[in-house]
Amino acid sequence: MRVLGRDFSLATLRIEVTDTRGDRLPVNRQPGDDESGRGLILVDALADRWGVSPGPAPRKTVWAEIDLLP
Repeated sequence: MRVLGRDFSLATLRIEVTDTRGDRLPVNRQPGDDESGRGLILVDALADRWGVSPGPAPRKTVWAEIDLLP
């Protein structure tokens, strides 16, 4: 049911992945490089911005944001 005046919009979608390899930071590779790290080629192509946030040792969080509104 839709209630008048209670609409919302989503401006940015944020995706986060946390792992326990805080010592290994992601590297954006080029197509044809090693078999590891190729997922960031897709992230870099599709996301408006991405980065890495350190967490409590030994964790890190890789995040990507996609702007949804023009």
